[in-house]
Amino acid sequence: MTESLPAVGAAPVGPVERVHRRKALSPSRAGDFKQCPLLYRFRAIDRLPEQPTRAQVRGTVVHAVLERLFDLPAAEREPGRARALVAPVWDEMCRESPGLADALFAGDADDSELHGWLASAGSLVDSYFRLEDPRRLEPHARELLVETELESGLLLRGYLDRLDTASGGRMRVVDYKTGAAPRQVAEARALFQMKFYALALLHLRGTVPTQLRLMYLADGECLTYEPDEAELRRFERTLDAIWQAILTAGRTGDFRPNRSRLCDWCSHKALCPAWDGTPPPYPGWPADPEATAHDSVLDRTG
Repeated sequence: MTESLPAVGAAPVGPVERVHRRKALSPSRAGDFKQCPLLYRFRAIDRLPEQPTRAQVRGTVVHAVLERLFDLPAAEREPGRARALVAPVWDEMCRESPGLADALFAGDADDSELHGWLASAGSLVDSYFRLEDPRRLEPHARELLVETELESGLLLRGYLDRLDTASGGRMRVVDYKTGAAPRQVAEARALFQMKFYALALLHLRGTVPTQLRLMYLADGECLTYEPDEAELRRFERTLDAIWQAILTAGRTGDFRPNRSRLCDWCSHKALCPAWDGTPPPYPGWPADPEATAHDSVLDRTG
């Protein structure tokens, strides 16, 4: 990842600076709405601040290291060189986001927790090398912005960790996940994101990606999937339906909470009526036709 984190002070991390572009649907925001419409509202409309966790920021560090690894000559893409990138990436993030280290490691007087955290990021980088040999790869693109309009008028927007291409126009979409491989329900959620990218590439390039590959660095496992066009066209209708539901909720302000086990990890639980909280007044659907909620860099890591 080359995009910096938002600045951090004593207050929780706020949203990335608003970018004025046409409203679009991203994998993360579509996932938010599917999980809990109120969560979508808090993130995409209210733009409530969220404090990143150590795991999220570690994911950002690892993604940046794996992106920069391919800047090296092929013969130098070895575990030691990659691990050596961890500390400089972290230092750069701290320079770009003053207060980030204090927000994550307040009270760590001897830096022991920080050192252990950096070592854990290095271990995830090491795990990557057990899944593939980067010396044999020359990615077509890294951190690739894909943006395309469906026939319905819905604009899709997202970022690919990596796109590999081969002879005959074959494409492989690769996504790095710093967590463990998911169970069946979570696996479907992960594939939702990858199908989103595959559909965008189908519209942009007229070709279905040959393979979608999720690399889970925490346990060194890969999940691969081979989509077909008929499946992606059905998925397109699913995205259209999600967007229409979002627009309906946006007009009325009726973003209902969906109470689940995932609430335990929600930054906005105290504001949720499902937990006896009170949301802030609904600000209304953005009036600016060019305004869109912009995903933070943390949305792109796993």
